Amino acid sequence: MPNSSQPIRIQPTSSFRDLSHREVHRFLDASTPELKHLFRNCALAVMNGGAYTDDATEVFHAFRDFRIEVVAEHRGVELEVHNAPASAFVDGVMVRGIRDLLYAVLRDIIHINDDWERALPSADEDPELAGAATTDAVFNVLRNADVLYPYVRPNLVVCWGGHSISRHEYDYTKEVGYALGLRGLDICTGCGPGAMKGPMKGAHIGHAKQRTSGHRYLGITEPGIIAAESPNPIVNELVIMPDIEKRLEAFVRAGHAIIVFPGGVGTAEEILYLLGVLMDERNRDLPFPVVFTGPRSAAAYFEEIDAFIGATLGEASRARYKIITDDPAAVAREIKQGISAVEAYRTEHRDAWHFNWSLKIPRSFQLPFNPTHSNMAALSLDPQRASSELATDLRRAFSGIVAGNVKPDGVAAVREHGPFELHGAPHLMRALDQLLQGFCDQGRMKIGDDGYEPCYRMS
Repeated sequence: MPNSSQPIRIQPTSSFRDLSHREVHRFLDASTPELKHLFRNCALAVMNGGAYTDDATEVFHAFRDFRIEVVAEHRGVELEVHNAPASAFVDGVMVRGIRDLLYAVLRDIIHINDDWERALPSADEDPELAGAATTDAVFNVLRNADVLYPYVRPNLVVCWGGHSISRHEYDYTKEVGYALGLRGLDICTGCGPGAMKGPMKGAHIGHAKQRTSGHRYLGITEPGIIAAESPNPIVNELVIMPDIEKRLEAFVRAGHAIIVFPGGVGTAEEILYLLGVLMDERNRDLPFPVVFTGPRSAAAYFEEIDAFIGATLGEASRARYKIITDDPAAVAREIKQGISAVEAYRTEHRDAWHFNWSLKIPRSFQLPFNPTHSNMAALSLDPQRASSELATDLRRAFSGIVAGNVKPDGVAAVREHGPFELHGAPHLMRALDQLLQGFCDQGRMKIGDDGYEPCYRMS
């Protein structure tokens, strides 16, 4: 165990791309304390991986003396760590995987600060051009992280689901991951615990059983959520996107298929984003396999999700996914077959295998949403609106509830001003309330949420 009174120097691994002197000095500039604070919090989240909590405030308080400094050397960059979580070390030596992820954090935080603002469009730019510029910026973050493989056949499966799930559901996600791994498929998740960890763990065993190596366990996160969903130990590639909207776009651009496991409001947010995008008329003929799955005990959960989607987004939206319960092998076969269709389509249309350029994402799905009390109250939850517009605001409503549950700024805002207010058509609000109450009753809002107090109320 490291001595907390003595700093520990960490050298980069061979997987780390060198930073230029300009990048390092920009990061070290004393005029950017916000950047250093962001790096410090993301680094702490990585070093605290495996902790059974989703309370970021609790983590930051427990390790309030933690510090991490970037040290510029002529041979490169080193990190100096003070008062770090002991779980990140074995006999005083930092775990190799954690060291890799720390440098991934440094890489992405610098890239976000150095390149992101210059890459984003101005507020008054043409929406189509602005959307293309945002997608280019997402691509550049992923390319800078070396997670795009242009000459590898499509095989990356994005797995979404809750971080607070039952042991039975977690075991099922491992079984599905194992079935995917046996078929040579790689895994991408939000990098945290629960349904984000299980598929990676199962796939790792499937890959080992097939005696194949070099497989990918890609985690995509963002600064607001990483402390509540620290990267699990299986992640071997980590990318930090600037915000939840860019994170979601990275999932659907880099992935070739999506599996949705049981989850809470975060999973519902992901579903609404995905369906809102796929329902765009420009994406009508674009193959994109989507499967909702869980153990037999989760059948009622998916019935509720399916009914909510039909009641809010319309019957046409239900055609964009399949529900398969209690059959990991069937899920893996469906995904494998779907990815074959994706490969054939992209080959025929001369589109890239590694980044879904053909997918059209409405501009409203790219714009960052700040879940303040006034912004949450202003959401228009009316089923008379176009389905894509309603999906946008429903996604934002769930995003705000996620913030109020686990993101430090959102938790602080709810603590100071009370629950977020949501308004909408009565029958839609009843459907939303029923869905959210089900999440509460099933313990899907937070880890250890027996005494969960909703961060929202509806009228």
